[in-house]
This record gives sequence, structure tokens and C-alpha cells, in this order.
Amino acid sequence: MDAFQKHKSLYKGTTPPWKETYRKRCVERLKNSRSRLLEKYRQMGASADDSKSSVLVQEVMEMEWKALQASSQRLPSLWVKDGISDMFTDVHEYDELAILEEIHQELVSQELSIIEEYHKSQQYEEQYFSSIVDGMEEEGKLICPVCQRNNLTVNSHFTSCPCGIYINTVGRNITAELLQCLLETRVTEHMEDCLQNPVFSVASNMDGSPNLMISCKVCDYLSIIL
Repeated sequence: MDAFQKHKSLYKGTTPPWKETYRKRCVERLKNSRSRLLEKYRQMGASADDSKSSVLVQEVMEMEWKALQASSQRLPSLWVKDGISDMFTDVHEYDELAILEEIHQELVSQELSIIEEYHKSQQYEEQYFSSIVDGMEEEGKLICPVCQRNNLTVNSHFTSCPCGIYINTVGRNITAELLQCLLETRVTEHMEDCLQNPVFSVASNMDGSPNLMISCKVCDYLSIIL
């Protein structure tokens, strides 16, 4: 009995011991490859939405299988240039193809979830920038990022809002246009690495002076805007 036949008879009708380890490693790798996934998705453009194939799942599965195979001589080579080797085409005779397909579908669902969150973050960014522009067009005012209701008062001495914000800006040459640019830059900077919506707040620095902050609990992003 050759090595492949022994491998088949060893696990036929049972769940292979590598399944859960392989699945977890694939899920973790895809999660950690979010930035690369979105970069590749953006590069694909409209073709990514029209295509039914995954963006990064195949690559993730190949890399993790090779890593797992390197640590276990019992695992055969499943991957060839165009995908899974035809040695596992008979699902009834052997269960590995079905197991790989199950993991593949789970990863595709996770990938679609990441892309969906990306689209939601894009909508948030567009809506926020739109509110900023609308506020600027209305008598040169800027919508407060904290309460998102009132217009900010921005002058050479202070920036304030009826919601309670008051930041001393004497000597800093702050204008509504400059503050708008700072807000847009920080929002875009955060969205490049995280899909969650950021939060704006006011926090005191070491000397007790207030600062306008942008933060995210999901990715721990934190930056001073003003």
C-alpha cells in the first residue's frame, strides 16, 4: 500500500486531526491580511464585484496548507497551479475535498464580511465629508464632529460649540478651512487601516488644556486633531 492509500485508509470516514488546526490558521491569516485583502479588492475595481470568485481565500488556504504540511509528513500535496489537486475528486471515497470546501466557504463568508464593512466605512466617510462640506457652504461654518449637530465657532482665539467644546487656539492660526483639512486627514488616515467608525471627543492634556481627539476602540487608533 503506497503512502497515499495509507493516508486515505487512516482517516476515511472520520474527521482528519488537521482540520480544526488548519481552519483556525486560515481564519486567523485572513483576518490578519485585511489590509492586503482590501488593497487587492480596490485594485480589482468593478471586476471584483462582478466576479464570483474570492479575492484572497485561495492564497490563504494554499499558504496555510503548505505550512501545515511542512510540520506533518502524513499530509499530501493538495495544491497545484490551478487549485486543489485532482487526487481528491471523489468525495464519496474520501472526505478531504468536502472538508476543504467547507473551510473554503467559511473563509469566503469572512472575506465578504470584511468587504461589506469596508463599504460601510466608505459610506460613513462620504457622509461625514458631505456634512463638513455642507457646513462650510452654509455661511462658512463647520459641523461639530463631537455632537454632529451644531456649527463650530472657529476664530483666531478659540474653537467652540454649544455642546460644550471650548479649545483655546490663540497664536495657532486656526481657521475653519484648516480645521476642516485636519479633520479630513485624520478620518482618512484611520480608515486606511480600520473599517470601524471613529469617535470624536475632547480630552485634557498634561497641563489641563482641552484637545479635540479622534479615537477608535477597535484598532486603538488615537490622534490629536486640535
